[in-house]
Amino acid sequence: LGISIVGPTIIHHGTEEQKKRFVKNILTGEEIWCQLYSEPNSGSDLASLQCRADIDGDEFVINGQKIWNSGAHISDWGLMLARTDRSASKHQGISCILIDMKEPGVEVRPLKQISGSSEFSEVFFSDVRVPADNLIGELNTGWQIAQTTLGYERGGSTLSRVSRLQVQFSRLLEVVQSLEVTGGKAINDPVIRQELGAIAADIEVLRYASLRILSRLEKGQRPGPEASIAKLHYSELDKRVQEIILDILGPYGQELDNIPEELRADGGGSPSGEDTAGSWAYPYVWSRAGTIYAGSSEIQKNIIGERVLGLPKEVRADRIAAAQPKAGTPAGEGGQ
Repeated sequence: LGISIVGPTIIHHGTEEQKKRFVKNILTGEEIWCQLYSEPNSGSDLASLQCRADIDGDEFVINGQKIWNSGAHISDWGLMLARTDRSASKHQGISCILIDMKEPGVEVRPLKQISGSSEFSEVFFSDVRVPADNLIGELNTGWQIAQTTLGYERGGSTLSRVSRLQVQFSRLLEVVQSLEVTGGKAINDPVIRQELGAIAADIEVLRYASLRILSRLEKGQRPGPEASIAKLHYSELDKRVQEIILDILGPYGQELDNIPEELRADGGGSPSGEDTAGSWAYPYVWSRAGTIYAGSSEIQKNIIGERVLGLPKEVRADRIAAAQPKAGTPAGEGGQ
């Protein structure tokens, strides 16, 4: 996360001192970063977050909770969104702050996932004091800064996801050469060949979409709302690919261990020593998360419709309330 989203955010919005302090260590891997955005009651509606950062002299005092934080249990620093003005509208009272995960008052609790691993954590903050110099950008401009971070998260790393799918697909082609199905080898089954062809075509389309985003980055442009197109495409494609793989492999696709070497997802043996690397079921389970993290598929569709295609905004309770005339306001002079 340091290289893919935190570094670019600091480069775009940080002070020169912040760039000198953090960017080099991000590139060298000396410091590991996590993203502290989502909260138990603020996921898709991120702007409703309640974690507070109260100003006390030249420090912020942070109290609240974050959840679904990738790698927080091994991170040195976190990029946080916190509410610094509780009287402002929900999008306007947010600030972006860099926080040392080793500060007193920070408690990290890893979450056990259905896959058996603990890649996510929940983080609690109790009177955590952070220097005011750790503020990114101006006070109460965190929502605009978050759009930069989310743009890189959704679009900037798409090419690496394409590479992962390409590697997995190449391994699948090797497996179907030896997998026996009714009538012979799986590779000779016309239905399976058609499914493999569809996967190959979709991955190639996604590769070109990611190259378009990469071209913007090469020109010094940050990913815009069109990054949601790539994110939606990748998440839904990954889910569909994993479903097809399990359909082709049958019971072998559901095994977590004791998988024949020639049918393992990793080609035989896991460098990490974890046998789940050989299981096709693990990426299948993980693909479900892809339609939720970095903004759900439904949120991506809203962004594409409203910000890319210029369609009318979705009807929301907070938008309706904001448009209603205030009490005592003459008719026709409201906020319409």
